[in-house]
Parts: sequence; C-alpha cells; structure tokens
Amino acid sequence: MITKPGLLAQTARIPERNAIVWRGAIVFKLIGLAAAIAATFVFSGYHLFQLTMVIIYAIAILGLNIVTGYSGQISLGHGAFYAIGAYVSAILMTQYNLPYWATLPAAALVCAIVGFAIGLPALRLGGLYLALTTFALAITLPQILKYRAFEDWTGGVQGIVLAKPDAPFGLPLSADQWLYLFSLAVGVVAFVLARNLLAGRIGRAMRAVRDHPIAAEAMGVHLALLKTKTFAVSALFTGVAGALGAIAVQYVAPDSFSVFLSIVLFVGLVVGGVASVAGAVFGAAFVVYMPNVAEKISKAAPDAIYGIILIAILFFAPSGVAGALARIAERVRGKDRFKDGIPLQGGTR
Repeated sequence: MITKPGLLAQTARIPERNAIVWRGAIVFKLIGLAAAIAATFVFSGYHLFQLTMVIIYAIAILGLNIVTGYSGQISLGHGAFYAIGAYVSAILMTQYNLPYWATLPAAALVCAIVGFAIGLPALRLGGLYLALTTFALAITLPQILKYRAFEDWTGGVQGIVLAKPDAPFGLPLSADQWLYLFSLAVGVVAFVLARNLLAGRIGRAMRAVRDHPIAAEAMGVHLALLKTKTFAVSALFTGVAGALGAIAVQYVAPDSFSVFLSIVLFVGLVVGGVASVAGAVFGAAFVVYMPNVAEKISKAAPDAIYGIILIAILFFAPSGVAGALARIAERVRGKDRFKDGIPLQGGTR
C-alpha cells in the first residue's frame, strides 16, 4: 500500500489534537461560566430575572430532552411536571415554612415518582400513548389544582404568593442577584449530572433503545423499565425547574401552567437541538427572549413575527441551533485535517 509521506506521523498526532480540542472545550465552558457569574454585577434586576428564567427553562428543556431526544419518546405535557414542582415548592414554603433551597429535592422526588407512575403504563404500549397521556395530564392538571378539595393547599384559583429569598450570610447582594447565582449553581449541577448520565452506560442504553429497540432488547435491555426510569429522571429535572420558577416568579396559580407551557418547552427543545445537552440553553434563550424581539419588530402582529422566525430557524437549522453549530465546527476541523493530509474519519466529502 502506498501512503503519502508523513501521513503515518500526521495520523499519530490525531489523539493529541483531540486532547487539544477537549481542553479547548473545557476552557470555553469555564469562560462561559465566568461570564455568567460576572453578569450578576453588570445587569439590572429585570435583566437578571430574564437570565434566571433562561436557566430555569434550560433545566426544564433538558429534562424534556432526556426523554425525547435520547430515549425517543414524545412528551407533550412536560409543563405538568413543571407545575407539580412549582406547587410542591410553594406549598412547602408557605404551609410548612421549609427553606426555599430545601424544597428543590422534595420537588425532584415528587416529580420523579409521578413521572414513573405515569410512564409505567403508557410506555409499555408505545410512544404515541405516552404523548397522549402527557398531553391529557397537561390539560387536566390546572383543573385539578382549582378543585375545592385542594384549595387549602393550592390556594385554588387565587394561587399562592411567595416571598423572594434574600442573600444569606449577610452577603452584599440584592435578592435578584442572589436568586440568579443560586439558579446558576443549580443549573450547573443539573447539566453536569445530565452530561455524566447521558455519556455513560445508561445514556448509551437510551440511545440504543431509541435507534435499535429490537437489538437493544436482544442484548438484554428491559425496554419498558428503562423507558419508564428515563421518563422519571426527565420529570425530576423538569420538576426542579418548576420549583426554581416558583421561587423566581414568587407566585403560582393554575392558569400559569396551561398546556401552552408544554408547547413552549417543546418549541425550545426543537429550536435548541434534539439530543443535545447544550441545545437546552439555546432553546431556553429563544423562548425567553424571542417574544420580546417579535413584539419590538411588530407590535401589531408579534405572534406572526414569532412564527416566521421559528419557521426560518427550522428551515435553515433543522437539527436546531446546537446541531448547526456542531456541523460548522465539524467542517472547520475537517478542513484542518485535509490541510495536513489526514483524511476525515469515515471517508471523504
């Protein structure tokens, strides 16, 4: 076999270049985290509130992405788990005087149990049944929250008003600054846990069930149980986001968690990028900022502008913002390899 002079030596440098890319990614993430922390002392209270909501929606979309992007199951009612997490946090804070930070694990546990209970029968039948079941849950939950028998806990139609937490330990931070930093810390933990989960054995099993369910079952994967556990984990993440959302907004009411919230989360998932952890951040930024952008463009028909922008994104970036950025980065790396005489893995273009 005839090889190009120096090709073997250049190919041997590929692991080194991969290590450089990996270190570059770590540095980029650290710079992004530093910029996010610095934003605390740069932006006003309103803009910090918007950034806080971006973090909260990112966690919620991340939960939806776990079950839809990585497990291949369609959920049209994740707003219901967001609402459950919000109400668990609100009830524990007002009825039982629990600290706001202590309500997050409780909301996560309750949502995981509810998600497992709902997913167990639906996922045994198929993905469409899960979509209809979650959609029905999103429609019925606001009515359940209004039911008179639960008014002593949920506040009925009036809802529950919460107090915004102050910075602890006498820190010289406003309530908005502290809540943003607290949400940022929770978001970092959530994304790290999700990244480790999806990059490990369980994540590989999820993708195997999504892409080749028959082969995965032949390898010993219990399809129904894995899908149900995945749905429970997905509900857990979204429930934590709901609890944070209740603390940030300082108010929960049944009408705040209509089926439209589930649609918003699904839009954020698609725009950000399905089966992409980083895509949840892009999707959250879209659902928080794009309505304001659309209204500035046209106050007469902001919904029409919103729809046009959404269609344009889906047309030019069908795999979402994260997918488009990944393709651009891959092309740049591919060109660099060709410059050095190293062919792309899997063939040429």
